[in-house]
Amino acid sequence: MKFIDGQGVREMLFPFAEIRPVEEIRVGILSIKEKWQLILPCGYDVAIPSNLLPNHRHRQEIITSGHFTRAADDVYLERPWQIFQANATEIMHDFDLLTQHRVSQPLPASNRVLGQGHIFIEPGAIVECATINASAGPVYIGKNAEIMEGCLIRGPLALCEGAVLKMGAKVYGATTIGPYGVAGGEIKNSVIFGYSNKGHDGYLGDSVIGEWCNLGAGVSNSNLKNNAGEVRVYDHSTGQKISAGIKCGLLLGDYSRAAINTTFNTGTITGICCNIFGAGLTPGYIPSFSWGAFAHERYDFDKAIRDIRNWKQLKKQLLTDIEISRLRHIFDNQ
Repeated sequence: MKFIDGQGVREMLFPFAEIRPVEEIRVGILSIKEKWQLILPCGYDVAIPSNLLPNHRHRQEIITSGHFTRAADDVYLERPWQIFQANATEIMHDFDLLTQHRVSQPLPASNRVLGQGHIFIEPGAIVECATINASAGPVYIGKNAEIMEGCLIRGPLALCEGAVLKMGAKVYGATTIGPYGVAGGEIKNSVIFGYSNKGHDGYLGDSVIGEWCNLGAGVSNSNLKNNAGEVRVYDHSTGQKISAGIKCGLLLGDYSRAAINTTFNTGTITGICCNIFGAGLTPGYIPSFSWGAFAHERYDFDKAIRDIRNWKQLKKQLLTDIEISRLRHIFDNQ
């Protein structure tokens, strides 16, 4: 199979299609590409829209006819906030794909559980002394993931491979913690991509956090305006603000970091590789390679690469030449 980007799709999904192909965006437990690989047998030479979330109708249609046809009930990711808006449905869909005809590892008796049949634990995961309510949605705990003591969890939840929930975390559905991510504090209806950290107290709600991001201690976001009105978010493709609905928190681009006690305004969107700090609420849009919340300075490229390399070394990963080339292209063409 091959994935085709529709006109303007990458721009409309800013900042999450800046570094990665659209089909590698994570929503639910899996990326879009991983979902298709599970529902379709190998060997089908079919063109698929890169932002289409698959379902079982697509599987039957492609197996029967050998091609994909658009239908009225197709679900496409066209805006970044749709990642968290679709997350509950996608966790449930992916949970079924990943656990069908499989048996979960046993859940230790130290945990308090509601909805036992909707919890699946992969080999190597550690779960002790947590309260888990899976009656509102499934809880998937990936290979070698860890839920530390005192965590309060309400599904749907996806804790992906190697990810960690720190002591006393309070997590509401529908939330995804990507591979090798670290999460703590209070989190609700958010997607954190792989290798990112929100390891301390602070609130994250109705948000999407890219890869290799870090939120310092006390970082919080607003997800609802004080007047409960419409949240309007900066659209990178037009430079205008458009509606994201009633609730939208933080949309944080890959490799971006926020200093302790940063307070993100409702519907804040940032670019790639920002170092965010400063007093008061952040502006609604922070461009790529910003040094500080108000973009008065630009992050020096060589220092940015040095800092990313340092962060990756903390998780025993290397910054590749391909990544540097992509970052340079964004820096030079901003």
